[in-house]
Amino acid sequence: MFRNALEWLENRTGAVSAIHHFLYEDIPDSSGWHQVLGSVALFAFLTQFFTGILLAFNYAPTPGDAYDSLRYIVTQLTAGSLIRGLHHWGASLMIIVVVLHMTQVFLWGAYKKPREATWLVGCVLLLFTLAYGLTGYLLPWDNRAYWGTVVTTQIASQAPLAGPYILRLLGSDGGAIGVVTFARFYAVHVLLLPVLTVLLLAIHLILVRRHGVAPSAGDFKPKKKFYPEQVLKDTVATFLWFAVLVTMAVAVKVPLGRTADPTDTSFIPRPEWYFLFLFQILKLFEGPLEIVGSIVLPTLAVLALFLVPFIDRGKMIRVRQRTGAISLVALGALGWAGLTARAIATTPPSTESENAGLEHIAAWRQIPPENLAAIGYFRKENCGGCHLLGKSGSAPDLTAAPSQKPVDWLIHHFRQPAPGAPPAQLNATQLKTLATFVTRRGDNDIEAWKNAPQPAVDGAMVYDANHCAMCHVLNGSGNNVGPALNGLADRRARDWVKDHFADPAKYSPGSTMPPFKFNPRDLDAITGYLMQIPK
Repeated sequence: MFRNALEWLENRTGAVSAIHHFLYEDIPDSSGWHQVLGSVALFAFLTQFFTGILLAFNYAPTPGDAYDSLRYIVTQLTAGSLIRGLHHWGASLMIIVVVLHMTQVFLWGAYKKPREATWLVGCVLLLFTLAYGLTGYLLPWDNRAYWGTVVTTQIASQAPLAGPYILRLLGSDGGAIGVVTFARFYAVHVLLLPVLTVLLLAIHLILVRRHGVAPSAGDFKPKKKFYPEQVLKDTVATFLWFAVLVTMAVAVKVPLGRTADPTDTSFIPRPEWYFLFLFQILKLFEGPLEIVGSIVLPTLAVLALFLVPFIDRGKMIRVRQRTGAISLVALGALGWAGLTARAIATTPPSTESENAGLEHIAAWRQIPPENLAAIGYFRKENCGGCHLLGKSGSAPDLTAAPSQKPVDWLIHHFRQPAPGAPPAQLNATQLKTLATFVTRRGDNDIEAWKNAPQPAVDGAMVYDANHCAMCHVLNGSGNNVGPALNGLADRRARDWVKDHFADPAKYSPGSTMPPFKFNPRDLDAITGYLMQIPK
């Protein structure tokens, strides 16, 4: 039955003979471990392709939603953290393998006649590999991604004559990074690059098959078959690469900072490690010479890479005799390592944790301040004496289901509760805040209702009592007259915030905010509360 199935498949598709021809192709006797990197690079691309598909099933490709969907993938989706780890670290390991593969070809001189076209296609594939890293960098939509992309677009804008057009193409005309830029980076990363990569890989493999694997100089021995010896070596190398990838995906947490904040100009952008050398080169050319580091030198390097087969047209010689090529590779490796090390050493530490987006955020830190203040009014008036949270008592458990009573009825009830119960000592605004809260509260509100620490609740009540929401937005609630207060601790010191309350004009010239003469207890409460609310 198996033979019949193979015969049917061969007659209809020719697949069996094609696989047989592929496995039993003649290769030079000098082929060995130094030529496994091409197969590993191909497997690395396939790994990226399939893990990318798995991520796309749960990824929302719009700013804001992208960040939330990624947090969902990492924190809630089964094996989501592993899949993201494989994709993230797979990108770095793929770049390493592709660069090593190009280096091996360069050292052995395997780009020479008749393999010039194979080398050129390989150079384009190298640029595509870097383009994957560049376009994928924005997709997490955290601060690290946002500000890194801002730097990228600023560098692109320096291209002579073409700069403004490149910015417009990137959707960043005017320097802003928004929905258009995100959509174009996503489209290039997910739609355009994979199609072009598959096409170029096919061309690359066809050229390799057409001209054969390049033999070492002086290899006059009879050729051998690709299978089984070289297949075994390729398989072992691929397995080792994948073992390293899985280990990194499991053991090394992929960073995710806070959601992108265009107003956070204090954030220090850092590119991925494989672009750090370019980041450092830019520091060496300042002012009018900046274009040399950002455009001229990278362009010349890429151009030289493409021209290698046409510059070096001599005969093949043994690799140990290629002192010029070895010297260039050694010089390039030392330069890259030195620039990268210098970039790491001189870049100031970030004020934001790399894993800020993965930290558990208590519910009370996420709800609007008026809701947390309402919890304070509930506690202050000892409403929990009858309305037991999470338990059945003499009155309904308001955490089990919201009150169905109208707000006006509830306000009247607060003022004239059950016989024997004292009336609420709250003003009209506070009564309405509490009544609104018990009729409209979400899951985070319920969790905060049960667990919010009293100092934070006290701070929210001071915030609410002084009508701070009239000018400031906090956790999505309020007006945009003044600056948003989320992530205040990342921008200001605690003492600065305290002093600012007393004399806003001194610390924010031109501010229309009136001074607040809080007593020490209220000042500590509102400052402590604001300093704990994340971005």
